[in-house]
Amino acid sequence: MKIKPISIKLILMNFLEFAVWGAYLTSLGRYLGNIGLGSEIKWFFAMQGIVSIFMPTLMGIVADRKIQAQKVLSLCHGLAGLFMLGAGLYCMNAGDAVAFAPLFILYSLSLAFFMPTIAIANSVAYNALSREGMDPVVAFPPIRVFGTIGFICSMLVTNFLKIGGVAMQDSYTQLLASGILSLVLCAYALTMPACPVNKSADKKSFAEAFGLKAFTLFKDGQFAVFFIFSMLLGAALQVTNGYANTFLGSFAADPSLADTFAVKNSNALIAISQASETLCILLIPFCMKKFGIKKVMLIAMFAWVFRFGFFGLGNPAMPGVLLFILSCIVYGVAFDFFNISGSLYVEQNTTEDIRSSAQGVFMLMTNGLGATFGTLAAGAVVDAVGVFEDASKWPQAWYIFAAYAFVVGILFMILFKDPQKKKVAA
Repeated sequence: MKIKPISIKLILMNFLEFAVWGAYLTSLGRYLGNIGLGSEIKWFFAMQGIVSIFMPTLMGIVADRKIQAQKVLSLCHGLAGLFMLGAGLYCMNAGDAVAFAPLFILYSLSLAFFMPTIAIANSVAYNALSREGMDPVVAFPPIRVFGTIGFICSMLVTNFLKIGGVAMQDSYTQLLASGILSLVLCAYALTMPACPVNKSADKKSFAEAFGLKAFTLFKDGQFAVFFIFSMLLGAALQVTNGYANTFLGSFAADPSLADTFAVKNSNALIAISQASETLCILLIPFCMKKFGIKKVMLIAMFAWVFRFGFFGLGNPAMPGVLLFILSCIVYGVAFDFFNISGSLYVEQNTTEDIRSSAQGVFMLMTNGLGATFGTLAAGAVVDAVGVFEDASKWPQAWYIFAAYAFVVGILFMILFKDPQKKKVAA
């Protein structure tokens, strides 16, 4: 089947969109640990959740009412890229004296403009496909896969490329790379087909514009349980992004383990997680049909137990490294099965007038509130255990995270009823 030119353009857009993120997301914690900011890792990753609470909504309203979405995408990537380049240049000039405040401010400003681009890029893609007479439901998923491929490629470059004799995963150069990629996408976004501006959106009420009507779903007992557990499980999302690479890098202090693949190429090892994520998406239709939504969600929750537990049990030498690999494989189930099945639960159990807003609430609870509180709580656990003073204590932290996921899974199994796909009116 011949691939249309617009599909190729969107494939490249998605590749770049997630390559920007993959340049630093899984390796930033390792760099921060190297420059003595290990105890501040939690704030860098919590900020991702904090800005996700309000910035995507604000930029979405701008794209709906004032400026064409492809231009908003360009503007956001331009600003995100400049601030991320500023963060990298600051670290380069500061050398061994990097201070928390200036780096954190520049990084946070970059995140504030990057996080909205994920949703806006989807809108740009949907518009482009519709203009070509293509069904986005059918045509977009194969295009979106290249976003994950871009993320993985960026991770591998960050792992293997050395600049000045130092691997990018150990250096501020990962920030520079992300900033440059963002500026490339800033220019490329302007080549996308023009998106319409919905002037009638000005007639919406404040509650409708911000999707607040969907919060009435909390009046339904099972939806309230679902959203609360979405937040509780969302707390697990950023734990390994923030600390997995730092944890693997800590084994470098042991001369017998310093040259093992898992230590020297930790970002490449973690990339298995993203590869697993891509493959696990293909299993979801079968599992949903075979087990139903509740059981699929439970599989995801207990997969997090194994994700964290395998990290605690493993080590970089054989055969312990196999547990690290299993942890990365399990990640695909842990991440995809809840995020996608949860999105489907919202789709099947809400009315059309609040469906999009309800999806926004789901994302708010998982990637906003859940990820923020979870990252800060994980940071408190890591600090309390004392891993940065004694790296041998890392397994204790992973076991605590595994126990948390286990308790959340048991409570969800007891409190959440298997839905009957009823439509809930707000």
